[in-house]
Amino acid sequence: MKHTKADIVLKVVLAIGGLQFLVCGFWSYFWPSSFYSTIATFPPFNLHLFHDLGAFQLAVGAGSLACLVWTDVLLVGLFAGAVGTVTHAISHLVDRDLGGGPSDPYTTGALALLLLCAFIARAISYRSARRGSA
Repeated sequence: MKHTKADIVLKVVLAIGGLQFLVCGFWSYFWPSSFYSTIATFPPFNLHLFHDLGAFQLAVGAGSLACLVWTDVLLVGLFAGAVGTVTHAISHLVDRDLGGGPSDPYTTGALALLLLCAFIARAISYRSARRGSA
């Protein structure tokens, strides 16, 4: 398939946006105090909120960049969902003493495991299909 100049421009824009989401996601998730004091200076500081913010930004960034590599929309969607829910589940486990329901680490963890397994299954299927068509 031939790519037009417009396709290339759109992919560059998507790559820039995806990288921005990844950078902010990593920053918010792993260095929430720094992110808060530099970017989101709206009191009060809430550690779990910044972990969640980072998790969801990581998902958007991962999905944006993944669609530049994979053409299968289910694979990309499952990848983005897995990245978001795995990091979200970790934040609920780490922040379990900061509030939320006692079942939150288990419910988000179960969803993360489900999406991760679905992503792996689709990746195996996608890889075999690509090998078969080569």
